[in-house]
Amino acid sequence: MHSAVFLIEFGAIILGLGLLGRLAGRFHFSPIPLYLLAGLAFGTGGLLPMGASEEFVAIGAEIGVVLLLLMLGLEYTASDLVSNLKTQYPAGLVDFTLNAVPGAAAALLMGWGPVAAVVLAGVTWISSSGVIAKVMGDLGRVGNRETPVILSVLVLEDLAMAVYLPIITALLAGVSLAAGSATLAIALGVAGAVLFVAVRYGRHISRFVSSDDPEKLLLVVLGLTLLVAGIAQQLQVSAAVGAFLVGIALSGEVAEGTHTLLSPLRDLFAAVFFVFFGLHTDPASIPPVLLPALALAVVTAGTKIATGYWAAKRAGIGVKGRWRAGGTLVARGEFSIVIAGLAVTAGIEPAMGPLATAYVLILVVLGPLTARYTEPVAARAGRRRTPSPPVLTVVPPQPGSPADLKEQAQDPAGRA
Repeated sequence: MHSAVFLIEFGAIILGLGLLGRLAGRFHFSPIPLYLLAGLAFGTGGLLPMGASEEFVAIGAEIGVVLLLLMLGLEYTASDLVSNLKTQYPAGLVDFTLNAVPGAAAALLMGWGPVAAVVLAGVTWISSSGVIAKVMGDLGRVGNRETPVILSVLVLEDLAMAVYLPIITALLAGVSLAAGSATLAIALGVAGAVLFVAVRYGRHISRFVSSDDPEKLLLVVLGLTLLVAGIAQQLQVSAAVGAFLVGIALSGEVAEGTHTLLSPLRDLFAAVFFVFFGLHTDPASIPPVLLPALALAVVTAGTKIATGYWAAKRAGIGVKGRWRAGGTLVARGEFSIVIAGLAVTAGIEPAMGPLATAYVLILVVLGPLTARYTEPVAARAGRRRTPSPPVLTVVPPQPGSPADLKEQAQDPAGRA
């Protein structure tokens, strides 16, 4: 009986996602907000809560994030990653300053204390790689000139999580400085080792994975990705970072074949991830914290747009590309919820969970819209501010006196 209920629930979820995707496609916008609203409707406190398929949906959501980051990594080679990190690290510093500080300041203003301030700084700092990867795919911008800049900022954030998460875990647990330093050292060592292997031995990995049989290629790549992501997460490094670096390590025909094979699976599990996010949000907990979450969302949406604009300008991207980069970075998602969940589990601030949930919901809905409309809105505003050039009226020469006409006829060149 339980199996039958599971099949009914999960089948209804997948069917609903397909219909919502078709609806979004008809109106030419990203389906992510619709997926989230569906999760709210069928989650805790929603219209029709589901329970039998919850565990499977949770696993599917984790796979969705891993596949999104794997596919993002497949777009670029290891040399691209290294060069982008070398040239774009100042953008990472600007990103941290503009987007972490508002969260920390908000926590201190609400009287939550320094540990909560560090937590909320992470919630407002990190953009959602999963949402942004999906949005760029939906809008067909993966090959745009500003995309490497966006990816550089996202990679810097994801790699920073390898440092930040052990620190925040140690702070919340109240462990000693020595224990926290050991955890941080392990995380940095693992992230560095995976990055080194991806850069140095990526060609050998591609040769090992390569196969003319699509079935074998799919199984090997998917298994390798999940294995590396799981090991990375077990060692206090983000699974998303591990999956991204696997994608970086694969190149050439292997990357092209993998992209073709995994695209349908990515879309399926990415949709499941967004539904899962909504399923675990109680709609009743949102109204009490909606105003502060909305204020924080407006401020940090503006700071993310400024971050992307500055980073793209520094990379020599045109004005339109700068606005697109800024608008694309607005969405927050999986990392923000993970960070807030650690704080809620530790019990440092009861309102942290609802505030973070409302904040992420606002920006995960707003993010696809800013990605699509920031550039045309900025262009329209720029045209309104630019004064129109004066209209010059050309007055045709008036005929002179008969004496003048006679003189011109005698001297056509106009010589005196």
